[in-house]
Amino acid sequence: MTMQLMKTTAEPANHPSTVAVTRQDPFLIVDNVSKIYPTKTGSYTVLENVNLEIREGEFICLIGHSGCGKTTLLNMVSGFSQPSIGEVRLQGQPIVKPGPDRMVVFQGYALLPWLTVFENVYLAVNRVYPEKSQSEKARIVNEHLAMVGLSEAAEKKPPQISGGMKQRVAIARALSIRPEVLILDEPFGALDAITKEELQEELLKIWNEHRCTVLMITHDIDEALFLADRLVMMTNGPAANIGEIIDIPFKRPRNRTRIMETPEYYKLRNYALDYLYNRFAHDVD
Repeated sequence: MTMQLMKTTAEPANHPSTVAVTRQDPFLIVDNVSKIYPTKTGSYTVLENVNLEIREGEFICLIGHSGCGKTTLLNMVSGFSQPSIGEVRLQGQPIVKPGPDRMVVFQGYALLPWLTVFENVYLAVNRVYPEKSQSEKARIVNEHLAMVGLSEAAEKKPPQISGGMKQRVAIARALSIRPEVLILDEPFGALDAITKEELQEELLKIWNEHRCTVLMITHDIDEALFLADRLVMMTNGPAANIGEIIDIPFKRPRNRTRIMETPEYYKLRNYALDYLYNRFAHDVD
């Protein structure tokens, strides 16, 4: 197995070897994007000159320290925010507002507590597919609840289910409208280790079946190496940029245990740790 790496910076002498990769045309393009906010003391640049090309069906993980603009970048992809400079394009069209072709799954679930699990998912399906019959919309909802193992919880309300189940509802809701881009903002960060691994496996299974394009923020290097096709590592803010991009070489479908037994896994893991905690460590007073 050969390690593959794409980078935006000069390669250090101890870096793993690189191999050319055949690529298809980009599906999602972040083109020279900067995000600048006005403040009382002057302009504050969160992101500066960010460039990223993503292929259709690719699974991308973004990692970096707090304050490096990861969420800001995903907000521009989702359409909740606009670049101050540059452009984000999906299939050649500029992204100027939110839309059903891009669905966000938040760490906080964003479920309506007075609605049942079924109703929370139905709300999204009804909004995106108003022309479908009620029975067809119900079929879509039930299909996706079954997909994440929540058929028996359909009539329960969010306060009656666990955090892991709430996250499953959020994922089912997102996938039920068949988005072209699934945006995940650290979706498993608040879960216990066992539930997190279970949902990672579930997410990969669903993604392998439907292959929508995924952009996911994580602070967990092991999670990124298990899930992603490429790991995008950000520099520190302010004026953060993409520091390096690592191609993850493990074939799909992936087996967590087998991957973690390979020397390539630990080379990649150690390289990412060195990037985050040595080369781009936060300064400590």
